[in-house]
Amino acid sequence: MSLSADARAASTLWNHGEVDIGAVLGLEQLTWGMLLLVVIAAFCAGWIDAVVGGGGLLQLPALLLIPGISPVQALATNKLASVFGTATSSATYYRRAKPDLRTALPMAIIALIGSFGGAAVATVLPPAAFKPIIVIALLAVALFTAFRPQMGAATQLRFHGHKHHIMAGAAGLGIGFYDGMIGPGTGTFLVITLVALLGYDFLQASAKAKIVNLATNAGALMLFIPHGAVLWLLGGILAIANVAGSYLGSRMAISRGTTFIRVVFLVVVIALIGKLGVDVWNENIVPAFASIAG
Repeated sequence: MSLSADARAASTLWNHGEVDIGAVLGLEQLTWGMLLLVVIAAFCAGWIDAVVGGGGLLQLPALLLIPGISPVQALATNKLASVFGTATSSATYYRRAKPDLRTALPMAIIALIGSFGGAAVATVLPPAAFKPIIVIALLAVALFTAFRPQMGAATQLRFHGHKHHIMAGAAGLGIGFYDGMIGPGTGTFLVITLVALLGYDFLQASAKAKIVNLATNAGALMLFIPHGAVLWLLGGILAIANVAGSYLGSRMAISRGTTFIRVVFLVVVIALIGKLGVDVWNENIVPAFASIAG
């Protein structure tokens, strides 16, 4: 449903004194209770995204719980809310943490290009093929972070000059590609790349990651809009909740610093391992056993 059609439907229903929220938002089976659950998830997702990324682990599954919503509508509406949330946290970090835009902006542009490439590959190659590799990589990241407590405590750049920007661009391209093809945990991958590969502390890494993630979210949204996949009214409500969570999360991250971000980062990485691990089990291992048994 288009934005104008959504608005006309909502206006008609409210003018007749009806409060059927499902009909207003174009999802007939959506209840007030379900909407409240999704709004809370959007707020929490905004908070997580602002601190270390990975908010999609909450917001997208919550959207998929709504009866009658298609996966593409959930993805598109999730991106709409996330764009506003990441814009808010990006602005907050920029004002208070002063990230170096000479690294963040080129990385964001290259990541945007990568996200288009990832989306194109996803149409011909199933993302399930890559998830086992990603789970192994995340396990390595979790162990590496847990057993190196000084990592990310202070900025110690590993590259300088043109080499720094080349490495940042390569990282942006790869993570943008991942975002376009698979998606969940993009912000988390950005943070660990900026910390482990480039040598930023967790606070500066989070600040730059928000700018890059804003670009990839906007790129995905631009792909969804022409197909009419965005549920604008629902997305607008979730955007408000996401913005509130993002503002709170970015303020907390800035005030509490790298130690706080590191702890939240580890929690989110473990959650991401669990989520992708379940996907690998359902998409790769179960079918393999079924084919053997058959």
